[in-house]
Amino acid sequence: MSDRREFLTVSAASALTVLLTNACGGSGGDAAVLTGPVSFSVQVSSYPGLANVGGIARVDNGGTPIAAVRTGADTFAAFSLICPHRGCTVGINGSSFRCPCHGATFASSGVWTGGQQTSGLAAFSTSYDSTTDTLTITN
Repeated sequence: MSDRREFLTVSAASALTVLLTNACGGSGGDAAVLTGPVSFSVQVSSYPGLANVGGIARVDNGGTPIAAVRTGADTFAAFSLICPHRGCTVGINGSSFRCPCHGATFASSGVWTGGQQTSGLAAFSTSYDSTTDTLTITN
């Protein structure tokens, strides 16, 4: 009976470890990684989500996951879509962001607002040329 009790105890502890690891950011997720310098420009009119103030669009063209947010007629912000908690790629959720791996939410300003507690999204520098409708994003 001692062997059975020990087996059940070890099995339950192992299952709990797996659950906690998955819930709290152990290995897993899509592990997007921001590597190297970022510097690129996009044509704002190519992204319908950026047509109005408050709009958000993913603008990385398949590279490092980055979102731009239109904060004014001629102003923008840009944020990494790599979750600072687990490294998953954060999705655009209306006028905010949400991590699909653990439910953390972020405002359009990149600030953490709920779900799994973590830091805010990493910000990039932006400059906008209204004559050419070109947004440049750099780190």
